[in-house]
This record gives sequence, C-alpha cells and structure tokens, in this order.
Amino acid sequence: MAMSQFAGNWDPKKGPGLSERLWGRFNNPGPLKPRLDEATRQIQTVMARLDTAMMKLRDRDAFLFGKIVGSLQKRDNQRASMFANELSELRRMNKMVTQSKLALEQMVLRLNTVSELGDVVTTLAPATSIVRNLREGLAGVIPEAEGEMSEISGLLSGILVDAGSIGGASLNFETANEEAESALAEAAAVAEARMRERFPDIPQSAEMSEEGLEPA
Repeated sequence: MAMSQFAGNWDPKKGPGLSERLWGRFNNPGPLKPRLDEATRQIQTVMARLDTAMMKLRDRDAFLFGKIVGSLQKRDNQRASMFANELSELRRMNKMVTQSKLALEQMVLRLNTVSELGDVVTTLAPATSIVRNLREGLAGVIPEAEGEMSEISGLLSGILVDAGSIGGASLNFETANEEAESALAEAAAVAEARMRERFPDIPQSAEMSEEGLEPA
C-alpha cells in the first residue's frame, strides 16, 4: 500500500459534523491546546526513540545476514540456521517498530489538525486505542518506551473525556476500535512493504549465498 494512500486514509472527514459543532467552543481552546501540544511532543519523543532502535536493528540485520552467508559458504548449515532464526526474529521486531513509527507519524498529523479544527472526540477516540495497542506491542521490543506510551495514553484519555464533556458528544468505542484496527493494519502493510524493499531475503542454501547477495 502506498504511503500517500495510507496517509490519505487518516485525513479528517469534511462536512458538517462534530468538528463544526465544537469549533465555536474550541476557537479559543484554552487548556486543551497545551495538552494536545504536550501529547504531540511526547509522541515525537517516542518516535525519536523508535528511529534509534530501527538504526540499531538495521545494523544487527546486516551483521547477521553476513554471518548466514559466511556460514553457508563454509557449508556450516547448523550455524547458518541458528543465525537465520535470530535474523527472522530480529526482522519481526523491526517490522513492529516500523509499524509503530508509521502509526505515530499519522497520529501527530491528526493531532495537529485537531488543534486547528477542534475535531477532538472523533480523532482522539481511535488514537487512544492505537496508543494502547502499540504500547503492548512495543513492551517486548523497547521496554523503556512502555512507560512513555502509558503517559501518552493517559494524557489523550484525559483530553478525550474533557472534550466529550464540553461538546456533549458520546463516545462510540466500537467504532473507535474499528478505526484503530484499520489504521494499524494499514501501517503494518506499509511496514511489510518497506521491509521487503530494504532487506534481502534470508538465504536458505549455499547456492543462494553464492549469488552475491548483500545486505541493504
């Protein structure tokens, strides 16, 4: 799935709706605007952490790939299999981190839109669900990010409750969860495509290792 299509699926809905009803109240958003800005800053901090993790994973990927190729060229299939298993797990982690980064990038775009349009409830409801899902996934990959994601989840939940109270809107959690699942699935598809583009297939035989495969 193209990144432009993925981003387009996150564009705020136009036309009459909650955003217009809330606009009069949020033209001067008062305490909500600083809180939205703080949530954005915290998300960007996590994104920077994910960038660092992705670079380390990529370096480790290149190292393991070289070990696999070297082992296969020496006909040491046992060591090649050991390194291949580790590389497969590493790439699973890398895909999870990449998916998280993509989802958070789109969330920042939406939060910036919220600060302008006041489309608070319809944006933050699925965003809160997304953060909760990402937190659970990242806990086993980047443990230090779990606490940061918990803070972001709490901050977004507080803003969401206050915004719903001010706007008199009820929260449809089923719809929010469906939107969150759809956004995460789209991010996963883009992450998968990027992994295929950036990393060569893991060689499974000496013949493959002799074809001159090099890590991306």
